[in-house]
Amino acid sequence: MIKPCFIQRMRPCKLLTARTLLSCLIICVCSATDPLNIAGGRCLAQAPIDLETPAPADGDPEQSEPEKLDGDDVRDLLDQLDGNKLQQRNAAEKRLSRSSAETLKFLPEDNSGLSIEASDRLDRIRKTLRAKRTSAEAKLPRIRFKARTTLGEALEAISAESGVEFEHDFDESMPITATVAPLGFWNALDLVLDQADLDVDLYSGDGTTMTLRKRAAGRPPRSETAAYSGVYRLSVQSVTSRRVIEDPLQSSMNVSLSIAWLPGKTPIGLTIPMAQLSGRLNDGQPLQAQSPQESIEVAANPQLNYSEFFLPCNLPEKGAAKISSLTGTINSLLPGEKHDFELPLNQIGQGETKDAVTVTLENVYKNGDLTEVRFSVKIAEADKSLESHRQWIFQNQAMLVDADGKQIEDFGYELYRQTDDSVAFGYLFDIQDIQGCKLVYRSPTSVIKSQVEFVLQDIPLP
Repeated sequence: MIKPCFIQRMRPCKLLTARTLLSCLIICVCSATDPLNIAGGRCLAQAPIDLETPAPADGDPEQSEPEKLDGDDVRDLLDQLDGNKLQQRNAAEKRLSRSSAETLKFLPEDNSGLSIEASDRLDRIRKTLRAKRTSAEAKLPRIRFKARTTLGEALEAISAESGVEFEHDFDESMPITATVAPLGFWNALDLVLDQADLDVDLYSGDGTTMTLRKRAAGRPPRSETAAYSGVYRLSVQSVTSRRVIEDPLQSSMNVSLSIAWLPGKTPIGLTIPMAQLSGRLNDGQPLQAQSPQESIEVAANPQLNYSEFFLPCNLPEKGAAKISSLTGTINSLLPGEKHDFELPLNQIGQGETKDAVTVTLENVYKNGDLTEVRFSVKIAEADKSLESHRQWIFQNQAMLVDADGKQIEDFGYELYRQTDDSVAFGYLFDIQDIQGCKLVYRSPTSVIKSQVEFVLQDIPLP
């Protein structure tokens, strides 16, 4: 008998060859930023995709604020979706579609008992409201300071708007002069850290906490080397040139960059298309990508809030002293809010549905000295639109929580089934008594398609 190969945590899974599950997640093309949240960057994708909502009647203005409906309102409108008059059915669908995303919690989980027409209308309503919620989740925090403040007050203001906490041992009474205009997360943080002569320790902290340290001697202020675009902060690490005497076509110049993202917003499928990279040197020479037909894939580890990559460019002619401007585009998918799917281990066959994602407990049994927990993840309306990012679903966290609330981490997992719209996992846990235990599977139920442009300026050449 061949024993299944369990994949250890943090090792890449080599079994991923079939269609991705991500393809069915709710995708909303939305602005990953706004003019108040960027410096040196602009958003290229700002219009939501067509969600098949009914067009407003002529002369009927769009609502400025979505209506907040209570449970009774929603039940009455659901009854009207099956009404006798077409005008009544259209009006009910329009009102539900234009309501706030909070209406979702009052909608039934399935369409049983509805006519075909009412079922189709309810599907459109769900799709529209989910897109509204996804757009709200993608909205970036705006940090507002008092004109004059202290380090402690400034960091507290950033935490209040972003949910990111800061660990440090520095004097919080240090005076900070800040702008009263709202700023994006990275703009605001760099403004504060530059005045306090501090920096971010990229190798400490976690998804919601950042550790601060003293800025290294000779390091320029953070804001002088950075570009801000959406959830991202880019900065130049180094520029290296190589001239190959016997084969000049192999000569090149690499611009090494670091990219950081808003904690808790680890991107999926982060790429830099080289065809959209352009630059100009201070002597007027154009800076060109070495392989414009390729895209740079940037690894995004959920355990860190940053990554590093380099842009291979053609070696320019001698004479230039710096890159005056370097412009490119960042394509990615950003996860929406995460949801904890909780399934008691004594309820085999039970499932939980959130938006388009359903997690079902399939089996629990002894596997040697360990306990194996098998469950499936199914996503409605799967397609191939996110196939290249299938690794993402294997980064979701699964754990057990015992009767006392203690978290139990896994020893590894196997993928034992994969179809067009679902996968099934077997996770191993070192636990003997499962009485009162539950499986907790943490996963986003929506993703946001993001495309933002960045501009880096005045980069010295070697």
